[in-house]
Amino acid sequence: MELVTDIIIAVGLAMDAFAVSLGVGTSGRARDGRSVFRLAFHFGFFQGGMTLLGWLLGSTVVDLIANFDHWLAFVLLAWVGLRMVKEGFARDGEESAFAADPSRGRVLMVLCVATSIDALAVGLSMAMLDTNVIFASVVIAVITSALSLVGLLGGNRLGSHFGKRMEVLGGLLLVGIGVRILVSHLLA
Repeated sequence: MELVTDIIIAVGLAMDAFAVSLGVGTSGRARDGRSVFRLAFHFGFFQGGMTLLGWLLGSTVVDLIANFDHWLAFVLLAWVGLRMVKEGFARDGEESAFAADPSRGRVLMVLCVATSIDALAVGLSMAMLDTNVIFASVVIAVITSALSLVGLLGGNRLGSHFGKRMEVLGGLLLVGIGVRILVSHLLA
C-alpha cells in the first residue's frame, strides 16, 4: 500500500478514537498534560498494535471473532458511556462511579480495546495483501494519537465551558458510537 492509502485507512480507523477522546475530554477528568498524553498515546498504541496483531493472526481468528466483535465494542463503549452519563447527573460531592482519571486502569483498557477492534479487522485484511504492515501500523498509531489529542483538547474546552452537561453529552456520544458500530455490522 502506498502512503496515501495508509493515511486514509488511519484516519478512518481513528474516527472512533477521536470521538471517544472528545467524549472523555468533556468529562473534565483528563485535563492535565500527563493524562491527555497517556490517553492519546494508548489509543494510538492500541490502534497500531491491533493492526499488527490482526496481520499476525491472519485469517485464523477472523472466523472466531467476526460473529461478536461488534457486540463487544458496543458493550464496552456503552458501559463507559453510561457511567459518564450517570456522573453527569450526579450532584457535586457525590462519590464518583467513574474513575477519577480515565487515562489509567480498567477504564483506559476498555476504551482502548473498544476503539481498536476495527483495527484488528484491518490487520486481518492486510495479511491477505502484499503490504508493509509495520509501516502501516506506525502510520495508524501516529494519526490515531494525533486525532485523539485533538479530541481530548477540544473536549476539555467544551467541558470547561459547559460543565456537567458536556459529560452527559460525551457519555451519550460513546453510547452512540457503540450503537453505530453494532448497527453497521448487523445491517452489513
